[in-house]
Amino acid sequence: MPLATTRRAGLVDQVIDQMRAAIAGGEWPVGQRIPPEPELVTALGVGRNTVREAVRALSHAGLLEVRQGDGTFVRATSELSGAVRRLCGSELRDVLQVRRTLEVEGARLAATRRTDEEYRRLAVLLTERDEALVAKQWDRLVERDAAFHVLLVQCSHNTLLAELYQGLTEAVRASITATVDKEHEEEQVSHAGLLDAIRDRDPVRAAAEAGGFLEELLERHAD
Repeated sequence: MPLATTRRAGLVDQVIDQMRAAIAGGEWPVGQRIPPEPELVTALGVGRNTVREAVRALSHAGLLEVRQGDGTFVRATSELSGAVRRLCGSELRDVLQVRRTLEVEGARLAATRRTDEEYRRLAVLLTERDEALVAKQWDRLVERDAAFHVLLVQCSHNTLLAELYQGLTEAVRASITATVDKEHEEEQVSHAGLLDAIRDRDPVRAAAEAGGFLEELLERHAD
């Protein structure tokens, strides 16, 4: 009996790992409904109960959300991201305050630790972000803006800081979406000063720029 239980638990863990990989790798994007149970049973070569246990575990971890009568949807790309969503929910101010804490330190470190290639990639992302703004391509603007901030924190070369920020990805993207002013393009927050500080390897200015634009967003959305 114990041996059978061990094999059963191991099988469920394998299915969880495969489903987690599909989510983390973008095969199942956030907000998308995952394949229905019969398809998963066939694709994974396991029984319905195994699939159900895996879905239940990933739902408990915050990666999936089961909507009765509608299916199961991807809610977050990692356990950390799922936890952030549960803690912050849709409270924009909470997300912006957490972003400020991590991004200010990330920018400060990135100013002295970034490589030339990383700076080039940051510049490209910011150019694409600004081009999307001019073209009113809002989805692209959000995607490029979020990618800029993720890369900026990665440029800190602080593994733990980068992992923590990665867990905020969905919350960051949602906060950018909520703060884009589609009616007044000229009031859209600029990151030019932040990029210049990173270029000049000025940690004090980089931290000030990162904190400044987030303070500005917090003031705009005080309510």
